[in-house]
Amino acid sequence: MSLGTEVVKIGFPKGSLEEATIRLFGRAGYKIRKSSRSYRPSIDDPELDGRFIRAQEISRYVEKGFFDCGLTGQDWIRENQSDIVDVCGLVYSKVSSVESRWVIAVPEDSDIQTIQDLDGKFIATELVGTTERYLKDKGVNANVEFSWGATEVKVPELVDAIVDITETGNSLRANKLRILETMFSTHTRFIANKESWENPAKRKKIENLAMLLQAALAAEDKVGLKLNVCRDSVDQILKDLPALKNPTISRLADEDWVAIEVIVNEQIVREIIPVLKEHGAQGIVEYPLSKVIL
Repeated sequence: MSLGTEVVKIGFPKGSLEEATIRLFGRAGYKIRKSSRSYRPSIDDPELDGRFIRAQEISRYVEKGFFDCGLTGQDWIRENQSDIVDVCGLVYSKVSSVESRWVIAVPEDSDIQTIQDLDGKFIATELVGTTERYLKDKGVNANVEFSWGATEVKVPELVDAIVDITETGNSLRANKLRILETMFSTHTRFIANKESWENPAKRKKIENLAMLLQAALAAEDKVGLKLNVCRDSVDQILKDLPALKNPTISRLADEDWVAIEVIVNEQIVREIIPVLKEHGAQGIVEYPLSKVIL
């Protein structure tokens, strides 16, 4: 598809997700290059014009139309209360492919045992609005102040508790903090401006981007397997061979043999290959995948 003079403006998250986002787009087929001092990357697609800005701001700029689409956390969409089109979720991060959590944490030796004990206390967080609304729903009246960073070190000298994001909880434990309550889980969302979504050409481009990004993520933990099998062993082989869909079976020059090709989870390959070998499979080839479109 050609957009002609139409160019889709996209907001990329700068900071902790920056490199992971560039790698994800690379696997989706888009080469993104940027210098350390530049906020405007080079993209090998003339129909895309991108900017790297803080994830905290992207949903606001998408809502206002400065960007046609962008990638930002579900948490910042909630914090900004942005009115946008939620195109799809993309679960990835700088550390792992699991969702992060926004949690309320207190010192290990704190007397605070329940969320109600936070009434009248001081809490530091970058997620002020969301935290205030969450506590209000719980009937807790606390003093929530904005934190510019290094939030973990502010307790107990400066505040009584913090609200921070975590994937593994390691940083909290290292700072002798314990989780009092998990407010919600969050991950990256691909979002679009409402007016851009109503533009057929831009919507098609955004939908195609979403499909390719999801396909790249779906391929992360999967590999392809090819193997040659004697026809008499096919039924037994298929019982031991989990596949994303039904396997592809092809004829070979030798009519007594067939070729089988499947997509499987990478973590089970080490268990499957010895079993396949025991059943007489030959020419077993494992190969990486860049995209899996379901």
